[in-house]
Amino acid sequence: MENEYRRPRRGQKPRPGAPRAARPTDVNARRAPARDPVTVGPFFDMGIDPRINANLGPMGLTEPTPIQAQAIPHIVEGKDLMGLAQTGTGKTAAFSLPMLTRLIAHGRKPDPKSCRALILAPTRELATQIAAAVESFAEGTPIRAFRVVGGASINTQISRLERGVDVLIATPGRLIDLLDRHAVDLSKTEYLVLDEADQMLDIGFIHALRRIARTLPRSRQTLLFSATMPKLMEELASTYLTNPVRVQANPPGRAAEKIAQGVHFVNQGDKASLLAEYMSKHPGELAIVFGRTKYGSEKLAKLLEKWGFSVAAIHGNKSQGQRERALSSFREGKTQVLVATDVAARGLDIPEVAHVYNFDLPNVAENYVHRIGRTARAGRDGRAVAFCAPGEIGELRDIEKAMKAQIPVIGGEPPVERKAPPQGRGRGAPKPRQGGEAAPQKRAARRPSRRPKAEQRG
Repeated sequence: MENEYRRPRRGQKPRPGAPRAARPTDVNARRAPARDPVTVGPFFDMGIDPRINANLGPMGLTEPTPIQAQAIPHIVEGKDLMGLAQTGTGKTAAFSLPMLTRLIAHGRKPDPKSCRALILAPTRELATQIAAAVESFAEGTPIRAFRVVGGASINTQISRLERGVDVLIATPGRLIDLLDRHAVDLSKTEYLVLDEADQMLDIGFIHALRRIARTLPRSRQTLLFSATMPKLMEELASTYLTNPVRVQANPPGRAAEKIAQGVHFVNQGDKASLLAEYMSKHPGELAIVFGRTKYGSEKLAKLLEKWGFSVAAIHGNKSQGQRERALSSFREGKTQVLVATDVAARGLDIPEVAHVYNFDLPNVAENYVHRIGRTARAGRDGRAVAFCAPGEIGELRDIEKAMKAQIPVIGGEPPVERKAPPQGRGRGAPKPRQGGEAAPQKRAARRPSRRPKAEQRG
């Protein structure tokens, strides 16, 4: 027991002479041994490094998805690329596999405080999932990845970045904080990936992205992936990309075919009891419940827990540690219900999720598709139920318009929708001119008094 390494307390230095291999903080001690290179298969044929290719089979990646088949060959060739595809279509592998292949081919160690490749993601959850995927793809190779997000110790992140990293996965806000502290230097970054770029614009990261762009070298390869193409995306693309190749896997706004969708019309005050009724019919199956606000989601989670459900919550008021513990418990099946805001609408890849309940309909119609995309993953079937209160009928129609499909009604009575008044002439309406423009109305003549003139004078 004398030689056993004990982790020093905060403020203490490590005990001299402690065996290096026994220290739990040694990164290399956690690295899995390299697998034998695999020089066959569709990914190898597209140019993926044999050592990376060896990791794909055990992960279940045997055939490329449409976005992977279209994007990987162009990225391997070093071209800038704009990829348009829905969440859950394999975008992470589409940009990670060729990028890691090129990093290995141009092998060199990163300089202190620098990164060779930068991946930007809009939320902590998505950044965490990308980091886990990159580490799995790069297992057994010299490539090292590191994630920096808000809600975690910035001092720990600064300390780790002093040595430099091959792949840095970051949220824009925390990356700006690190740039302000001169903790990271992006002047030697060779590869840049913007994942879920449309969501970064939706949540107001456009100014952060412009600032980050000024710190990057012009001679780099840039990959932009998005589920939709808002107007600001063109500006973003022109700022970051140079003669990009554009690929599109499936039309934006379309949900996965294996998701059985339905809408249940219900009064707002009856939603919680209806949700409990639905979940009671599927005990032991994982479900994600989406709310609109942080306060409402937390209140709903506590109510469901009071009713006997195993619940965890994720929203903007939760610390990074609380979010990670909630997700870990949900992935392991210790928690059956995850109540979340739209911070969990993208990036969560948990194949066991069988149900998605839209407790509140989203304000942004496209977010509905991202929400229900948390189910029916890895070839499985899934179910998505939307609860629609009378005041949300407008949001429902916007969702159906964005998807170009009507959601089947599975319960409740649809509210009577008021029709807009006809645009034709009504009584008292001004007569249109010959050119179609309405003529200005004349002021009505004053009605003369019927009183005798003598009375009027008096």
